Amino acid sequence: MLRNTICLVAAFASTQAVASDEIQGDASVFASPKGVAERCVRIAQIPGGSYSNDDLKDEAEYCAIDFYASAVGLCPKTWSTSPGMMVYDITSGPYANDRAAFERNACKEGKSAKDLAQDDLAKFKVTMNASGTSGTYSASPLLYYHFSRYFDMAVLVPVTVWRSMDVAMHNSEVARPGLAISGHNSSARMNHAGWKHLVDAEANPASYSPTDDIFTADRTQIYGILTSSPGHRYGSEINGTRVSGWGKGQNLDFQKTPAFIALREDAPLVEAIDAGLAKGRRDGQINRDLGPDVPREQMAYWMREISEIVLLDFIFSQQDRVGNIDFTPYYYWIENGDVDHKKAKHHEPGDGDVPEGAMLLRRTNLNDNDAGARVAYANFAKTTQMLEKLRHFDGKVYSRLVALDRDLQSQGPIFQWLSTSIGLKDSEVNQVVKNTALAAGILQESCRAERLWFDLNPKEFFLAGDVTPDEISCDPA
Repeated sequence: MLRNTICLVAAFASTQAVASDEIQGDASVFASPKGVAERCVRIAQIPGGSYSNDDLKDEAEYCAIDFYASAVGLCPKTWSTSPGMMVYDITSGPYANDRAAFERNACKEGKSAKDLAQDDLAKFKVTMNASGTSGTYSASPLLYYHFSRYFDMAVLVPVTVWRSMDVAMHNSEVARPGLAISGHNSSARMNHAGWKHLVDAEANPASYSPTDDIFTADRTQIYGILTSSPGHRYGSEINGTRVSGWGKGQNLDFQKTPAFIALREDAPLVEAIDAGLAKGRRDGQINRDLGPDVPREQMAYWMREISEIVLLDFIFSQQDRVGNIDFTPYYYWIENGDVDHKKAKHHEPGDGDVPEGAMLLRRTNLNDNDAGARVAYANFAKTTQMLEKLRHFDGKVYSRLVALDRDLQSQGPIFQWLSTSIGLKDSEVNQVVKNTALAAGILQESCRAERLWFDLNPKEFFLAGDVTPDEISCDPA
């Protein structure tokens, strides 16, 4: 499955005003069957970021995948709205170590191809913003991953690395099959359009603009990101009813969910939680999706996670969040005076290997992060004033936001990282700087007006049944 790789530093000075493959980090190099030197780059860590051992392990595993090993199968992602490439482990199963047969027979099964493999290893996504497509930008998931580690957030944002691939190999093994398979699905109109644009661009890179958004400088490779999307899709209890349609309307619907209502309540945390649940249940669909029993502990986690999502989406001008929030079930319990947890095997109680009385909670996964960072995208967190409406926030995240704003304004280490590590356009760097300043200013104004409770500590809530708000300076040093 894996090939020995050469580790080196891919350090390139970003001096152009366009997005490009000029990035910084540790690279592994692979030779395609046509002799093209492909790269997988573990982007340099954001200054001040907190990366777990699991993060580093996942990065290393992604950058050890050889797309052309006999035990690796590549399939076009022909479901949902955007094109991509699924990378499968075929060390066992009906097509064990037979990539040609797997790609010929299993890929046309769509999502079910995973059932014919040992496992899925990763998803490869490229930028696609041509006419008729849903809009994706490969730099965006990299920003979400690294900035979530800077803020040390509770919401689960997947590890993401940069990857390039031989254009000719992507075209023959993935893009052309993707175009053919997606053409049989009438509900995959935008997905099919994406594959059509990719096939055309791979034949003539100049047909896609900006060309540097998807091709390396020498035009021999297409580039994007490798990541994974664990979790299950929330219903209206988190994603909102979406009855008002795409855009501003569904983002206002999102603010009528129990957790968001609770975040808007200018009251102590327990009162805010109870009010959020009571008011949210007035909508019949939300009431059904919530189920009969939602513990306060669940709401405490949801409030923290949603507040973090709103902050990241505001900073990165995310235009496609609502309807794309996922979860993973975990068991939580108190042991030796501390909170312990374990991933649940099922969505219902009864795993049998956790302490009696363990609470089954849903933890939020922020997986679909590829519609941010571009200046052309609509910033719905901003236009629907989500940050202005928050009355609860985490004190440490707040302090880190103020520190981030100061760094970006003074062009400090994080600004330099942002400008050189991910291949962003100058206008996109400037947008992050401006949005961060706006976000910090909004929350500082709420703080100074004494309208912000720094009490989003779900672990403390789990232990004590309430949270004593932190005393946080509105202008931390």
